[in-house]
Amino acid sequence: MNLIFFRFSINLNRMERNSTIPTNILEIEGFDISPEFMYPLFFLLLFVYFSLLFSNVGVLVLIITEKSLHQPMYILFCNLSINDLIGNTVLLPRLMAHIISTERFITYNQCVAQAFHSHTFGSASHMILVIMAIDRYVAICHPLRYSSIMTTRTVVGLSATAWGVSLVLVSVLIGLTVRLSRCRSVIQNAYCDNASLFKLSCEDVSINNIYGLVFTVLLFSCSIGGIGITYFRIALICWMRKNKELNNRALQTCASHLVLYLIMLLSGFLTIILHRFPKYPDLRKIAYILFHVVPANLNPIIYGMQTKSLRHKITQILQRKLTPI
Repeated sequence: MNLIFFRFSINLNRMERNSTIPTNILEIEGFDISPEFMYPLFFLLLFVYFSLLFSNVGVLVLIITEKSLHQPMYILFCNLSINDLIGNTVLLPRLMAHIISTERFITYNQCVAQAFHSHTFGSASHMILVIMAIDRYVAICHPLRYSSIMTTRTVVGLSATAWGVSLVLVSVLIGLTVRLSRCRSVIQNAYCDNASLFKLSCEDVSINNIYGLVFTVLLFSCSIGGIGITYFRIALICWMRKNKELNNRALQTCASHLVLYLIMLLSGFLTIILHRFPKYPDLRKIAYILFHVVPANLNPIIYGMQTKSLRHKITQILQRKLTPI
């Protein structure tokens, strides 16, 4: 009798594991926040969101309206600002709503869309920063040939390639997850990403893990390799020429870009690594939010300062031309 009951229990468990959930409503685990910290955290994120909206939109408007800034370098700034706006608008408003709400639900389609935009944000950020590193290398090491190499057409083509490759790679990544049936309905995260989505399935997810690993290795290898090579070449040329003006220009233009990239790289690595350690869920969630928020707030500040210095130089040139000899 006990043996029959034991076999029945095993079959029942197998049926539960293999069963699918037809509902399209998912529950997001979110953060475990005590009531006294809910509204302070909500207003903090609201301030962060509005500040990045104001700063990134401000940079876009300035570049579009200022004809002197219609240059290849500033097209890349526009790409970063647009990417930051899309990536954070998909993440932060819903995250803020879930912080002050006791019911954290999302439809499956909305969750897939959030994961798609989130991964596109990450991959596009890496690729755009690689193009910016190449742009800085040409500007510092080949200033006389900069206008002939980094033309508007070239930068637009590179930008379109970065977005196109990101969309294709992420589409395959999410497509492999969408094909899976679901036996769970709880997203064990504060947001929707690919790993959280395919963890809803009880099917074999080996293909998802393999492609996700290939995708991550390819993205980070191209990113780290591209930026590493360009900065090594810049440092080598600065060391060989021993030109103080060149060194100052390289430090001024490259330091901020490198700091921004390292912050994004570190938070991205933490998110990926912590997915393998379920004992630290809150740390993983915080790292992912920092990956979105910190670069998006630093981008306009860093490049806004560079835009201001460029406008100052243009003003000086105009004053010289208007000053009678």
